[in-house]
Amino acid sequence: MKKKLIAIICLAAFVAISPACKKDFLDQNNPNAVTVDDNFKSPNDILLAVNGIYQSLRSGNNIGESSDLWTDQRSDDTGTNDNQSNAGEPFQFNNFSLIASNTYLKSHWVSLYATVTRANVVLSHIDAVSFTDPNLKLQYTAEAKFLRAMMYFHLVRLWGDVPLVTKQLASTEVAAATFREKQATVYAQIVKDLTDVINNSPLPNLQSGANIGRVSKAAANVLLGQVYLTMATTLDQANRQTNLTNAKTYLMNAYNMRTFGELKSIPYTDVFDVTKKSTCPELIFQIVNKQGDISYSSSIAANNQAKGETINSQKASSGAGYNVTHDLINEYETGDPRKDFSVKYANDPIVKDWFVTKFRDASDAAGKLGYGGNDWVLMRYADVILMLAEVNNDLGDNATAIQFLDMVRARAGVPAYAVAMTNSAYSTSFPTLKLAILHERRVELAFEHHRWFDLLRAFTTDELVTYFKSKAQANFGSALLSNFSTKDRYYPIPFDEVKLDPLKMYQNPGY
Repeated sequence: MKKKLIAIICLAAFVAISPACKKDFLDQNNPNAVTVDDNFKSPNDILLAVNGIYQSLRSGNNIGESSDLWTDQRSDDTGTNDNQSNAGEPFQFNNFSLIASNTYLKSHWVSLYATVTRANVVLSHIDAVSFTDPNLKLQYTAEAKFLRAMMYFHLVRLWGDVPLVTKQLASTEVAAATFREKQATVYAQIVKDLTDVINNSPLPNLQSGANIGRVSKAAANVLLGQVYLTMATTLDQANRQTNLTNAKTYLMNAYNMRTFGELKSIPYTDVFDVTKKSTCPELIFQIVNKQGDISYSSSIAANNQAKGETINSQKASSGAGYNVTHDLINEYETGDPRKDFSVKYANDPIVKDWFVTKFRDASDAAGKLGYGGNDWVLMRYADVILMLAEVNNDLGDNATAIQFLDMVRARAGVPAYAVAMTNSAYSTSFPTLKLAILHERRVELAFEHHRWFDLLRAFTTDELVTYFKSKAQANFGSALLSNFSTKDRYYPIPFDEVKLDPLKMYQNPGY
């Protein structure tokens, strides 16, 4: 026993006085463990990580072609009439019966934050990498900040106050960072990121060739302009005028970067023509898909198609396609060619309803499996022009607002605003310029996932309730307009997030 005690004391003394023992014996690294830090040694490592941020946008739960569930189906444009599918969870969105445990809602939240995390990883490691070309470092930084800002813009509009994280978190830091930050603080970070992208990056005004799908100066100006426009109409009205002025500045910056003259020089159908997606000058920012590729193709043409139809895709459909509300169908003006291009009535015995035809690829390259080449367009110039109409109207400059509005109407081949207002059907439906612009955005940008956000800018919460309740239930299928209330301005925070800390992750009212 005595000898054993002496041995223990000697070992303790050896450990205490031997630096080599402390370093090599007690603090050895696991040779099989690879940390995130180990992945960033060269500029190419950063490039791969930036590409990973872009890749995350392709998820069906993110902001691409499949994000209609969280946008258009929440609006008055589309819906899911089958209230039995997937335990009714998709139906909850356009039926305004959403609950916090909805798994589709959580999937969207998780996907948006996954993109934020990827951006934060890049921004947390880029300074540790040596760049021989400083502009390359500025480019990668700008791309990561833009994509992070875009994600937070979606999050703050859908949920209001949300957690705000701007660095890579260690596992021990996650709990401390899980709390909702006020909207104004989130918007301030979005503005900071985008301002840095615009002022301190070597990005081109517009991307071309192999770089189509990457961030540009025009895209950053569009997004910042839209952010300021949203702040002006949804945040503290004390700053409304300043925010509107800033919105106009950045939207005009983007507009002046265009490479074409008048919008009417670009046919509306060219915007959605798969063969022209890399050359159409109206496109600003898009998620690029590869025709015929099982992994990187688009499925929107085939998924939108109704049974018995072949206009969208060679892939046969057995369902109703993408449901369109009759409320939207009724809003198209007589003779508007955008209606005939965007929607079609399926006369199949089991369908007999409208479906979306705006996104098509019935080519042999897409084939009978529906591997389409449609890019998902996130930004285009008609959207910018109509936002300029909106911001000028909000600033009280009706003449300029009408000029921008008429650019889009001229391209569509419908009468100018002044002429349209002499038509009783038009003037009765859209008695104010504000409503006329909102209408134009609805029919021009239909199914491009803008409508819900347009409504949030156009109306206060109480006005939004009145707006929905004034509509005819017959035009909405199974979805009950009577369910709409003030709680529907925001989504509920996913239940799994709230239960982590009910105080810091407080639930939105009404859920």
